Amino acid sequence: MIQQNQGKGSRGFVERLIPAILLIIASVSILTTIGILITLLTETVTFFSRVSFSQFFLEKDWNAFGQQPKYGIYSLILGTLKVTFIATLFAVPVGLGAALYLSEYASDTTRRIVKPILEILAGIPTIVYGFFALTFVTPLLRTFWTDLGSFNSVSPGLVIGIMVIPMIASLSEDAMSAVPQAIREGALGLGSTKLEVALKVVFPAALSGILASIVLAISRAIGETMIVALAAGSSPDSSLSLTNSIQTMTGFIVQVATGDATFGTDIYYSIYAVGFTLFVFTLIMNFISQWVTRRFREEY
Repeated sequence: MIQQNQGKGSRGFVERLIPAILLIIASVSILTTIGILITLLTETVTFFSRVSFSQFFLEKDWNAFGQQPKYGIYSLILGTLKVTFIATLFAVPVGLGAALYLSEYASDTTRRIVKPILEILAGIPTIVYGFFALTFVTPLLRTFWTDLGSFNSVSPGLVIGIMVIPMIASLSEDAMSAVPQAIREGALGLGSTKLEVALKVVFPAALSGILASIVLAISRAIGETMIVALAAGSSPDSSLSLTNSIQTMTGFIVQVATGDATFGTDIYYSIYAVGFTLFVFTLIMNFISQWVTRRFREEY
């Protein structure tokens, strides 16, 4: 009896201890986010005590290293949006096409082979993608696009699109596979072709997951660093041209973080202001993803 009571007591202690350990583990991500946010806010406030909001958000020119520094973030945001737009334009049709094939047409054997190979793209280091864009994609594009510069928006945009294809394809395929088979069979029984079932039945039924995957992929493209740092250049451009060298928000942060910016200077604090702007962009994309998931979710 004594041993049984001791065994129950030890099990009770473990049962009380495990939730506390899990709570601490779950709190790590929350505390990390709070720490990052506090750091960004503190240093960003210091930057805006030296540079006005109007200059930062309304002016078009960015030249942090000039004799008369200019901190108009418009050109950095525009460069980021150029690359993201090209990446999205390339990745969405390719990713959704791959997801439709894997979900509706591929056999189980083909799916087990193709899907892991596709997801390998997500595991390739971004520095490798960057050198691929710089040394292969850009020279290839310049063979028939003579106006394209050595650094441009198109090459990194296409390579970022390749990088986010697995995210769109995998998440969209999971959403399509979650659609009950009975819905497909009902549509086929009414005389629909397999393509009509895929596009007019399965695709709308999985729309929430598909849109969420696209939004997450866009968020990933906005925050990409090494590809744009290597292949896009480091010249902020406020024009809409895709052939010129540009600089994105992440590219500027890399340039300053690896350069000779002195602690306490305006340039040093500017990377936190740019980082906070980038944080706001990605936060908005995450909110959009959650809203899309709730708005278009189908219950089966």
